[in-house]
Amino acid sequence: MERTTHKIDASGKIAGRLASEIAVLLQGKNRVDYQAHTDCGEIVEITNVAEMKFSGKKLETKVYHRNTGYPSGIRTKKVKDMMEEEPQAVLRKMVYLMLPKNRLRPNMIKRLKVS
Repeated sequence: MERTTHKIDASGKIAGRLASEIAVLLQGKNRVDYQAHTDCGEIVEITNVAEMKFSGKKLETKVYHRNTGYPSGIRTKKVKDMMEEEPQAVLRKMVYLMLPKNRLRPNMIKRLKVS
């Protein structure tokens, strides 16, 4: 199986729509020979991630949670703060959460190259 490389410029695009487009390409749903149980996705390279836009007030209101594993160890971070620190991590997390929750997901996210 040949994997083609898709190069996408993220400047001026809405973040959620871009992430869903990337998730479809990584899964291979755009291909004619798509099968859900096989990893037939493609390679996706993203540039200008810091220039993508968010619709509405998502930049100020949306938060991501993580847990340290200790009691009352939940940590929250706003998307605005994450975009200032590392915008690549925001897009990677958005795409990761849109991929199917099975054993193919780690291999799919490895084919996402964000710069």
